[in-house]
Amino acid sequence: MGAQLRDTATELAGVLWREHTVYRERSGGMVIRGEHVRRWISLAPAGGRDEILVRAGRILDGGTTAPARSEAVVPLSAGTAVLAAACRRLLADAASDAASDAERVPRGGAAPGSGRARRPGRTARRKSGGRHTGFGSWVIVICVVGVIGLYVYSNATLHG
Repeated sequence: MGAQLRDTATELAGVLWREHTVYRERSGGMVIRGEHVRRWISLAPAGGRDEILVRAGRILDGGTTAPARSEAVVPLSAGTAVLAAACRRLLADAASDAASDAERVPRGGAAPGSGRARRPGRTARRKSGGRHTGFGSWVIVICVVGVIGLYVYSNATLHG
């Protein structure tokens, strides 16, 4: 299955994109990266003998991959044309999800890398420079020390 999957991925990459990179995943599947379109496709063996799991997602800034936005199970015997059509549909789903994500976040008000918009009128909290043990932590430490002390005292009076 591995050699057949590699051949299928190489042939599919040529059909989908002129510029692509094909490599093997740790799990044994194949990944096709289209850097110029900022998308990736993963082909992995599915539950059935002649089926492959096709997943598609985006390539983020810096070259990391976002989790798969959509997936489908396609029979490997269906041929490259059917597989390419399924991949194009999944890529279109991933592109529409990316566009809807961009519409939800206002351009000027988002914190960098947070994916959420800031609330107007609130300032960002500054983190303190060093570590700080809070009041609740000190109460817990004192309670634990007290229980240990009580245990030692009771053993000393009963057995001493």
